Amino acid sequence: MKKVAVFGGSGFLGTYLVDELIERDYEVYALDLVQSQNDSKATFIQLDILNRDQIDQAFDKYQFDIVYNLAGFANLDKAIEFPVETFQLNVMGNMYILEASRKHNVDRFVYASSAYAMSDKGAFYGLSKLSSEKVIEEYEKKYNFPFTILRYGSLYSDQDFENNYIYNLVKRCVDTGEINHGGDGEEIREYIHAEDAAKLSVDVIESEAYRGKHIILTGVERMKRIELFHLINEIMGGKIKINLKNDGYSNHYKFTPYSFSPEESQKLIPNPYIDMGQGILNCIKKAHEK
Repeated sequence: MKKVAVFGGSGFLGTYLVDELIERDYEVYALDLVQSQNDSKATFIQLDILNRDQIDQAFDKYQFDIVYNLAGFANLDKAIEFPVETFQLNVMGNMYILEASRKHNVDRFVYASSAYAMSDKGAFYGLSKLSSEKVIEEYEKKYNFPFTILRYGSLYSDQDFENNYIYNLVKRCVDTGEINHGGDGEEIREYIHAEDAAKLSVDVIESEAYRGKHIILTGVERMKRIELFHLINEIMGGKIKINLKNDGYSNHYKFTPYSFSPEESQKLIPNPYIDMGQGILNCIKKAHEK
């Protein structure tokens, strides 16, 4: 039974990844500032990824075989508000985990990057992800370090997390009866349920084919924002007022994140997958429960 460390294991994607790893009989350790409220069989380790001593102590004690780093800032707008903290967490925090992984000869280091690493619209968030990608690539060149980089697209689920866009959108609909969007609604996204993303994230460590690769994880649910809004509105009985301001979306990509490609990447999509309509219906049910 391999020991798997999930840094950021209490976060949005982290909770799903931890559950999927446990389902596949890995010995799982969730490392985060706070423990997840979800009932989990993972061993929780409280630490700060900017505290190098805490990271080294965790590696010394548990001798992890595989390491996922999902920790750090995951919100583009928040990263614009806190650029220094973004680079501290997403670059230096990652380097501390990366260096400890190298010293302890882990079998695979999996880094949670973003589609914004390939975009000139990602501001400090995208730059921090791209910077960490380049550092990891250099570790492979200099130390033959075994890595896989996962560039996630638009994740969603029915769980209440700050960076769960669709759930928060639905919750505001339930609370206010409105959708207020800063763009024109023509922005296109490929949504993937966090549960599907977690399954694919575990698949990559079970094959050597993904070693040293950059993998794009998106769904097959490609739609415009306005189509998403109308879908939500229809499910909720057509009672939602949709307001398109078209004045505050300049930091986000519109049709594609591919402004440039640092390294050639492959795309991995779930099959089967959680249907978008069913996923949104679950969000609405959970928002009403809240």
